[in-house]
Amino acid sequence: MNTLVRKLRNLPEGTQHFLLITAVMMAAIIQIIDTTIANVALPHMQGTLSVNQDKIAWVLTSYIMATAITMPLTGWLAGRIGRKRLLVISVLGFTLASMGCGASYTLEEVIAFRVLQGIFGASLVPISQALLLDAFPVQKHARAMGIWGIGVMVAPILGPTAGGWLTEYYSWRWVFYINVPFGILSLLGVIALAKESTLEKERPFDLFGFMLLSIAIVSLQLMLDRGQSKYWFESGEILFELIIAMLALYLFTVHLFTHKNAYIDPRVFRDRNFNLGLLFMFLLGVIMLATMALFPPYLQTLLGYPVLDAGLILAPRGGGTMLAMLLCSAIMERSLVSARYVIVTGLVLIVFSMWKMTGFNINVTHAMITWTGIVQGFGLGLIFVPLSTLAFATLDAELRTEATSIFGLARTIGSSLGISIVMGQLANNLQREHALLTEHVSTFNPLLHNTAFTPIWDIHTPQGLALLETEITRQALQLAYIDDFQLIMLMALVAIPAALLLRNPQRTAPPPSPNRAMPR
Repeated sequence: MNTLVRKLRNLPEGTQHFLLITAVMMAAIIQIIDTTIANVALPHMQGTLSVNQDKIAWVLTSYIMATAITMPLTGWLAGRIGRKRLLVISVLGFTLASMGCGASYTLEEVIAFRVLQGIFGASLVPISQALLLDAFPVQKHARAMGIWGIGVMVAPILGPTAGGWLTEYYSWRWVFYINVPFGILSLLGVIALAKESTLEKERPFDLFGFMLLSIAIVSLQLMLDRGQSKYWFESGEILFELIIAMLALYLFTVHLFTHKNAYIDPRVFRDRNFNLGLLFMFLLGVIMLATMALFPPYLQTLLGYPVLDAGLILAPRGGGTMLAMLLCSAIMERSLVSARYVIVTGLVLIVFSMWKMTGFNINVTHAMITWTGIVQGFGLGLIFVPLSTLAFATLDAELRTEATSIFGLARTIGSSLGISIVMGQLANNLQREHALLTEHVSTFNPLLHNTAFTPIWDIHTPQGLALLETEITRQALQLAYIDDFQLIMLMALVAIPAALLLRNPQRTAPPPSPNRAMPR
């Protein structure tokens, strides 16, 4: 290993720069892809581990909660032990935890290792973003965010495709084992090429602030995960979790702006661009992950696609996102169009694609699903690069590590909230649409006396009623999905005016950050 490290350090500076960016991005991608890659493997895991559907969902929930709780710690930990050491520890811990997940034989073991995955992986995305922002001057931040965004945005889209293929041809265990080789390569690159940042050991740890934010996140996540099964606010448990989450968040906010050494540096929230960026990143997490949560079951349950085919249909969406990010980086670097207008264009494309999806029916073609997915992915790509650039354009360089962790937390919470909202709405809309359709099942309905339908949907025989019930449920489910697509469309539509409040980045570069961690 020492020989390999020496060889890497003797490479030309440009090559070192490229390899370090690749290593850092690889670490971020394996962390992000694990939020969706396990989704399609859950039914197989459920059978192997002999657990019910509610319990197997903790494989996803435990990872999300551990990540959300630990992510804000990134800034403080990086100041205490240095960004390079933190990145090395995080990559190593995440890789070992992935091996543990794949080797587990009980649900308790899987959940324990998923928690460790979340804890170690929480710092990977914020540090990778901060390192890339430090590696490029302000004028080239669009290029940096284009590189970073390809991994951040495309990884969760391609996660179900990769997970479906690995589960279909190998085993659900390879959904976790696949992280190991990439983790090792990333670890070698970081050890050999990354430079250590300046330490800030005088800043004490705010345990009270950490506990308040952790309680708020855990309570919110439990409410979102258990709300549907507990009939939401009809349940005392859900109301209790909501009250605890809101109270803890309020106390944390007060503590944040009144404590001398708060858990999160309050200066990051005094920047208008960053605050608006947080709002948009939250919304982006809702739109992207909500759509990704809806589509695999839509394709498999309603349209009858096999798990692998369902994953492959989603792949072009990632291609649209990648193409948009490359195009967007070039446009912004040359200042051809205002970044705000690029974001608005992306939102308009998302609104258009979701509007077309509200016209889907149970006979929708493969081509229709593919091209609407490409348009939506292209819109997401147009939003992400300028949003990430503008959010950090007016922020002090010394706050980047902490700010990127909050940025990632907003995306994570938005994703969890979005998934819970659309899944809850799907169940409610299914019941409503089913009830509306069954109102037309009557001997007085002339359509049920049509000679073409009577042999199949004969309401006077048990078999006919059963077949009619199956068709009503199928049609009601399609309508329920359309209602969800419409909800996502409206969320994107409402965000368009807010995009114009963002300020364009300054043309001159600020003083270099003392925490410069990459070679130019």
